[in-house]
Amino acid sequence: MSNPTVVGFSGNITRPSKTRAFVDLVARDIAASHGLSASTYDIEDLGPSLGTAKWARDLDGQAHAILEQILAADVLVVGSPTY
Repeated sequence: MSNPTVVGFSGNITRPSKTRAFVDLVARDIAASHGLSASTYDIEDLGPSLGTAKWARDLDGQAHAILEQILAADVLVVGSPTY
């Protein structure tokens, strides 16, 4: 396994976000405990192409790069806001 990674993803569309902050805390804690690298994203990071994409190939470059990181992650931490 080369470059094992932890990716956090928050389903929140607003910033600042307590959900994103919590997901980031958990992802970084896991990464630090196991010598992995970590990154965290949310829906806002995917940008406007997410709303119009029918397929992954329809995403713009930034959204596609994030999707690739999510798919390649060794550990995925997902959080959804509740209201």
